[in-house]
Amino acid sequence: MFFPKKVKYRKWQRLRGQFKGVETRGTNLAFGASGIKSLASGQITSEQIEACRKVLTRYTAKGGKMWIRIFPDQPYTQKPPEVTMGAGKGDPVGYVAVVKPGRVLFEIDGLPKESASEALRKAQAKLPVKTKLISRE
Repeated sequence: MFFPKKVKYRKWQRLRGQFKGVETRGTNLAFGASGIKSLASGQITSEQIEACRKVLTRYTAKGGKMWIRIFPDQPYTQKPPEVTMGAGKGDPVGYVAVVKPGRVLFEIDGLPKESASEALRKAQAKLPVKTKLISRE
């Protein structure tokens, strides 16, 4: 799974307005011939990225290449069950990547068009945000 090697602060504050607006960087295909682009904002956990990576690796193992264009660097916390309010912030449980509309999430190359679209479609099903398939053609 993906997570940062080292962080300056264990717990982050929730950022105001982190889901507003559209993405300005990483909106075009840079490496592969086809990819997945986000249409909505949201948080993608490292577990969800890993699930997509496994699906795409299964298809690209026979001669394709894959790129992951997002990285989960923001920690999120959770309190244990049945804890009353006012006991402070919970412990970090994982990391998320904040995604805005327009961000390219995954890219793939070296596969036939039908096989690449099938792999990306299966990877789309693992994501919590609405996405679309894009290609260079």
